[in-house]
Amino acid sequence: MRVKDVKKVVLAYSGGLDTSVILKWLQTTYRCEVVTFTADLGQGEELGPARDKALLLGIKPENIFIDDLRETFVKDFVFPMFRANALYEGCYLLGTSIARPLISQRQIEIAEAVGADAVAHGATGKGNDQVRFEIGYYALKPDIKIIAPWREWELTSRTALIAFAEQHQIPIAKDKRGESPFSVDANLLHSSSEGKILEEPWDAPDEMVWQRTVSPMDAPDAVTEITVEFERGDAVGINGERMSPATLLTRLNALGKENGIGRLDLVENRFVGMKSRGCYETPGGTILHTAHRAMESITLDREAAHLKDSLMPRYAEIIYNGFWFSPERRMLQALIDESQHSVSGTVRLKLYKGNCIVTGRQSPNSLYSMKHVTFEDDQGAYDQFDAQGFIKLNALRLRLGAMAGRRGGAL
Repeated sequence: MRVKDVKKVVLAYSGGLDTSVILKWLQTTYRCEVVTFTADLGQGEELGPARDKALLLGIKPENIFIDDLRETFVKDFVFPMFRANALYEGCYLLGTSIARPLISQRQIEIAEAVGADAVAHGATGKGNDQVRFEIGYYALKPDIKIIAPWREWELTSRTALIAFAEQHQIPIAKDKRGESPFSVDANLLHSSSEGKILEEPWDAPDEMVWQRTVSPMDAPDAVTEITVEFERGDAVGINGERMSPATLLTRLNALGKENGIGRLDLVENRFVGMKSRGCYETPGGTILHTAHRAMESITLDREAAHLKDSLMPRYAEIIYNGFWFSPERRMLQALIDESQHSVSGTVRLKLYKGNCIVTGRQSPNSLYSMKHVTFEDDQGAYDQFDAQGFIKLNALRLRLGAMAGRRGGAL
C-alpha cells in the first residue's frame, strides 16, 4: 500500500503500549488523520485512560470513540454461539474468537461514519486475530484499506517498542518497562494468557496466570447451588431473578470465580498453521455451557440433538477461523436457532471446587416421559414385545452378511 493513499484511518485502540505506539507510528509513517476506537467488552479495565492518552497523542476529541458494547456482545454474539454448544477442538469456548467480529463490525461502522478510507489493528503476523479482524473488515466493506503494523514496521521487539515510545514521549506504564511474562486478552466471556513463560507446554502455569478464578484447591469447602432459567435457548435468569444478557454473564462469572470454575490449559492448532499454548478462564461461560446442554437434554428430539452435535465442530471452527460473517455460519446459525424453540425451562447446578454439576432440570416442553421410562408397571404405555421386531430389523443387514460368510461385520 502506498503511504499517500491513506488519508484517515480508524484504529482499534486499547490505550496500551502496543496500540499507543501504533497510533504514533500511523501519524509519522502514513501522515494521516487517526480515529481511535476502544470497545468496552467487559475486559474489566478503566477506559478513561485510553481517552486521555489519545488526547495526549494529538487525537481530536471528536475522533475518539469509546463504546460500551457489553450487552450487544453477549446478546448478539455470545448467546448465538452458546446455542450451538460450540467448543473448538473439544474444549475451548472461543472467548477471544467471538469478540473479533463485533470489534470489526463497529470499526467499519465508524469508518463509514467519519469517512475513513482505512482501518488498522494491533494483531501480530503470527496469530489468528489478524485473520479474524481482516476477514471481518472485508466481509463488511470489501474495498477497505487495511494497515497491519506488525507486518510492516521494523519494531520487532518489546525493547524497540519502548524505545520508540520514549522517543515520541508516549507514556509507558512502569510494568511495561520490563519483559512482560505473558500476553493477556480479556472480555466479559473470558480471559486468555499466552506467550513468554507459557510457551513451553511442559511447564505448569504459574498461579499468577489465573486472573479470573481462584484455584479450585483454594475454593470454599461449601457447595453453591444455583438455578439457571432458559427461554428458547438463551439464559434469562439466575435463581429466579431475570436479568439482561451482560448482567447475567457477569453474575455467572462471579459465581464461577469464587468456586474455581472454568480454567483450561490448552495446546491448540492456530488457523495460520502452528500450534500454540494458551491458558483460558471462562468461569461464567463454563457454567452456561453445562446448563444449556442439560436444558437441551430433556427438550431436544434425539435426532435433532445428534445432528446439531455433529455440526458443532464445523460451526466452532468457522468462528475460530474468523468467518462469523460468512454464509456458511449464517446457514448453520439458522439451523441451530430453529432447534432452540423448545429449549426453555430451569436447570439446577452445584458449584464446588472447579466442578459444575447438574442436579436437576425441568421444562414445560420436556420430552422425558416418566410413564415410558419407569421400571415399575407402565400400565401398557410401552409394549416390550415390540422391541423384538425392532432388534431383528436393525440386525437384518448383519445377519445377511453373516449368511454370506461375513460374520462379525467383516467386509
